[in-house]
Amino acid sequence: MGIAKKLGAIGVLSALLMAGSAVAQEKITIGFLPGVVDPFYQVMEMGVMAAAKDLGINVVTQVPPTWGVQVQTPILDAMVARGDIDYIILAPTDKDQMVAPLLQAYESGINIITVDTFLGDGDYTNGPITFPISAIGSDNTEGGRISARGLAKAINGEGNVYINSTNPNVSSVEARAVGFTEVMDNEFPDINVVGLDFNLNDMNTAVQQTSATLERVPDLAGVFGTNVFSAQGAGTAVVNAGLGGVVQVVAYDATQFAIEQLREGVVSLVLAQKPYDMGYMAVQFAVADSAGVTSLPTKVETGFAIIDINNVDDPEISRFIYQVAE
Repeated sequence: MGIAKKLGAIGVLSALLMAGSAVAQEKITIGFLPGVVDPFYQVMEMGVMAAAKDLGINVVTQVPPTWGVQVQTPILDAMVARGDIDYIILAPTDKDQMVAPLLQAYESGINIITVDTFLGDGDYTNGPITFPISAIGSDNTEGGRISARGLAKAINGEGNVYINSTNPNVSSVEARAVGFTEVMDNEFPDINVVGLDFNLNDMNTAVQQTSATLERVPDLAGVFGTNVFSAQGAGTAVVNAGLGGVVQVVAYDATQFAIEQLREGVVSLVLAQKPYDMGYMAVQFAVADSAGVTSLPTKVETGFAIIDINNVDDPEISRFIYQVAE
C-alpha cells in the first residue's frame, strides 16, 4: 500500500475511533518524551495535545532540557515507574543506546511508538528491532538529497560545501548527511564536501564550528545545517563573518529564525518537516492499538514542504513554518 493510501486509511480509522471508542480512550495514558526543547518538538507537542483533546485521553509530557541518552533515559525510567503509562511516544536520542531502556519499558507492559528518530534501522517489521508499534517521521535520507540539490542550485553546481550536524548515531540527522553527501558525490562532480561537524545540539557550538570552517575554507560556497540548532548556528556564523548571501545556507527545519534568514538572502532553501502531523498521528496510533487494530503500518513517512523565497508567502506552504515562541 502506498503512503497516500495508508494516510487515507489512517484518517478513516481516526474518525471511527473518535465516534466509537470512548471507553478505550478513557483507559489510555500516554507518556510523551521528545528529544529536547526546540521549535520542532514544540510543534510536535502541539500535535500530541490536539490529538489527546480530540480523542479524550491523558498525556504526561516530559521534555529533556538537553539532548542525550544520559538525560533521556532517567526521564523514561521515571515514566515507567509511575505505573499508569500505557504508551510512550518518544524520539530516541540514540538509535542503539536507547534500545535497552525502551525494551525494558516494553517488557513492563508499555507500548512504544517512535517519532522523528527511530531505533535500529527503523524497520520494525523485518529489522533487528521490532517491538515498537511504528516509526512515524520524515524520510530523512530523501530530505538530505533535496537539501543537496537545493544548495547545489544556489551555488551554481560548484564549490566547497560543509555540513553542520548535531550528534552521531541519531537516525534522523545521520540519514540527512548520508543523503546530502550521496547526491553531492554522484550528481555534482564540481562540488566538494569539505567537512562534517557535530555540535551536540548546541547552537553556540554550531556557530563556533561554522566560523572555524569559514576561516579554514575561505572560498566556502555553502553550508547544510541538518537541524534547528545546526542551521541557526550556521546562519549566524555566516552573518557574523559578513558573508550573508555569499555563502549559501540550506536549513533543515522551518523555524521562524530560518525563515527570517531566507527573507534576508542568507538561507536559500528551508526544508520544513511536519512535526505536528507526527505527534497527532502517534496519538492516533496509540488509540487504534488500544482498540485492537492490528494492521497499523510499522513505518509512516510524513513528508516535507520545501520553502524558498518564491513560495514562502504562499499560505499552502507558510502553514508549515514552525509557529512557536522562540
